[in-house]
Amino acid sequence: MVQGTTSDAGKSTLVAALCRILQRRGIRVAPFKPQNMALNSAVTEDGGEIGRAQALQAYACGLLPHTDFNPVLLKPTTDRKAQVIIQGRVAADLDAKDYHAYKSRAMQSVLDSWRRLTEKFDTVLVEGAGSPAEINLRDRDIANMGFAEAVDCPVILVADIDRGGVFAHLVGTLDVLSPSEQNRIKGFVINRFRGDIALLEPGLKWLEKRTGKPVLGVLPYLHGLFLDAEDAIAVSQELSDHNRLKVIAPVYPRVSNHNDLDPLRLHPEVDFRWIGPNQPIPPADLIILPGSKAVRADLAWLREQGWVETLQRHLRYGGKVIGICGGFQMLGQQLYDPQGLEGAPGASAGLGWLDMATTLEQEKQLRNVQGQLCLPGQPEMTGYEIHLGVSEGPDLKRPLVALADGRSDGAISADEQIIGTYCHGLFDQPQALSGLLAWAGCHDAGTVDFVARREADLNRLADAVEQNLDWTQVDHILEQSRHA
Repeated sequence: MVQGTTSDAGKSTLVAALCRILQRRGIRVAPFKPQNMALNSAVTEDGGEIGRAQALQAYACGLLPHTDFNPVLLKPTTDRKAQVIIQGRVAADLDAKDYHAYKSRAMQSVLDSWRRLTEKFDTVLVEGAGSPAEINLRDRDIANMGFAEAVDCPVILVADIDRGGVFAHLVGTLDVLSPSEQNRIKGFVINRFRGDIALLEPGLKWLEKRTGKPVLGVLPYLHGLFLDAEDAIAVSQELSDHNRLKVIAPVYPRVSNHNDLDPLRLHPEVDFRWIGPNQPIPPADLIILPGSKAVRADLAWLREQGWVETLQRHLRYGGKVIGICGGFQMLGQQLYDPQGLEGAPGASAGLGWLDMATTLEQEKQLRNVQGQLCLPGQPEMTGYEIHLGVSEGPDLKRPLVALADGRSDGAISADEQIIGTYCHGLFDQPQALSGLLAWAGCHDAGTVDFVARREADLNRLADAVEQNLDWTQVDHILEQSRHA
């Protein structure tokens, strides 16, 4: 099990790297995260839903995503409440206090999934959540040491040196654990190091002497590594005059599956930027409204932030707009949530640019899809659906996607300035990406294969980890765990 001293310490990427390394060695390996909290998710081969990071780790193993890889997924709807997904299916909507009481039931599902995986695979690589040093969350813990103790799993602790204070993070985390939990940690990994390793050596020796634990490796900072994010949005790219097509998207409070737009960030002919709260909204050729876990609340946020006026002006001057899933629902006339599935029961006026209305229903739509875009050349696309809403209206008779299962999806406005779809992964396939960029005004942009880039970066990551870990010690830990 890989645990971290903090969130974003490198747990997900280290597990992904280890998955790829073992897969390349011919070992039957699978990823596992007992409990995940994220609004980025993926549809599994068995028709459920798991965190996006575990889907990436599955690809690193050469596997399709499966619900057993992430048996508990929490998708926050407010600061205090989350949708609880158990083995791929919505089980409840609970606030933090009620979920704490629910953990005992959730743990049974975690252990059921763990049993199935350990019976099927030679090695299961487990990712913790956040930090094991959260004292207030230790009771009934299923995400970190509570799980490790329950299944007698050895632990590697990873810390991010780029944040600063790496030795305090490691020593402090170890210090607040119980004696049995301390014994469970077999070594440390220091992540994202840049500089002269000789200058770090005195600190490594001090750390090993102070804790009695070995440093299993120091991993380099890999510039330009581009892998599916578990939840955090990368906002470093700035607009410039160099690129041809300027694309922006709002970061709502409950933005979900923002990795849909990663292929645009990678494209050399696209200048993409996320726009956060209270940031100035720059001119653009294309505005994308991404998915949302609380569509009515995020639509209200858009209005408060001045996005409606910006969108109106953008369309008046010939700009293009794409809505994906929740963003697609916002483009309609009305949004109805009679059961209060994403907040207080009620209805909200949509943006009104597509003649349709959406009603949120209890049963979530979960499916992997493929088809063709109803654009010139009918480019092929693949993707997935994760949504509660059912949309109806005349504009749906001009669909964006003709699906292979005979259904149609989405809409194209009469003036062809606006398109929308429930399909996530809209830009992942090279043909679909090129077709959508041409629709937005960027012709002859060339192709970017996002899937191939992800595969190349997984191998690059695995190579770096393989070169910088002490494999004599790591293999010993793996061998011990297989015979535990």
